[in-house]
This record gives sequence, C-alpha cells and structure tokens, in this order.
Amino acid sequence: MKKLFFLLPLVLVFSFSIPESHLTKKEKKYAVDYLTDTKNALVSAVAGLSEAQFNYKPGPDRWSIKQCLQHIAAAEEGLWKVCEGTLQAPANPDKRAEIKVTDQQLIQSITDRSKKMQAPEQMRPENSPYHTQQEALNAFVMNRDKLIDFMKHTKDDMRNHVWSSPMAGMLDAYQVVLLTAAHSNRHTQQINEVKADPGFPKE
Repeated sequence: MKKLFFLLPLVLVFSFSIPESHLTKKEKKYAVDYLTDTKNALVSAVAGLSEAQFNYKPGPDRWSIKQCLQHIAAAEEGLWKVCEGTLQAPANPDKRAEIKVTDQQLIQSITDRSKKMQAPEQMRPENSPYHTQQEALNAFVMNRDKLIDFMKHTKDDMRNHVWSSPMAGMLDAYQVVLLTAAHSNRHTQQINEVKADPGFPKE
C-alpha cells in the first residue's frame, strides 16, 4: 500500500506532462517561419506594380501576375479548409503508412518549377472569387495570417490526421500546411519569371 501511494504522485505528474500536440517545437517553428517567409516574398514580389504590369502576359498560354494572385488566393483558402476539415475528422493514424513523401520531399516537389502542374478547375484564375489583384492579395494575407496564428497556438495532433490529396497522395495535416506555403512559393517564382520577361512593362 505504501508503494502504491509513493507511485501515485509520479503517475499524476507524468499524465499531466504529456504534451497535447504531437508536433515538436522545431516542427512548429519551421512551419511558422516558412509560412511567414513565403508570405513576405509574395507581398514583396507584387509591391508597387502598375495595372499594366499586373495584367501583362508573357504568352497566350501563360498567366499574368494578376492571374497568379487570383489562383494563389483561391488555393490558400481551399487548402485552409482542407487542413481544418482533416483535423475535424477522426484521427486515422493507420493511414500514415500510406504517406510516401517526407516533409522536405513534398516541399521540393511543389516548388520545382521544372515540373508542370495543372491547377484544379475551381482554383483557376477565371473561377477565383477575387476579381482584382488587390482583393486577391488581401484575401491571401488574411488567410495566411490566420494559418500562421493557428500554427503558433495549435495543440492538435496534426501527424495523425491524414488526407488523401488528389495530386500528392496521402499527406498528414502538418504536411498540408507545408504544402500551402510551398504552393505560394511556387507561384511567387512564376511571378518573378513574368517580371523577368523581356516584354514586361517598365511601368
């Protein structure tokens, strides 16, 4: 009986010291930093551009900077809903074995501009709910700030909630967040390619 009373305080201490989140501090910091850096890069890339510059298309099959922004903003909102929905669904850790990419492999794949990707129909610029570049930029910043704040404070078990992505296969909720940042990085590169085009308006 004395041994039982001696062990009870230890049990209580360890039961309350188990972290609620399965993400490490390093993982959370990495996500917050990556989300912040890619947000700032996009905002900087479009700062001070004229109407002509926003609407310039390097070719008939290429997007303008305005179209890139419309797509980024629509995707940002869509991916936030995916992350939210994945976390609200029951945890499915048995699906983790089906995840085929590491965090870094996912980021590298998404940000590799040499690999062409087809945007989902609902996220194409012509179907975006944002009609001007400013509307799109404002929506992007609002949703990105919301995601950054979420990642700073979440205690969700993001690794054990797995989503089946139509393009990337099985991803956990944490990887969906990294995908969101990598996606805006990919299209910030695209915006910079448009700006580097020889025909890009000087003002």
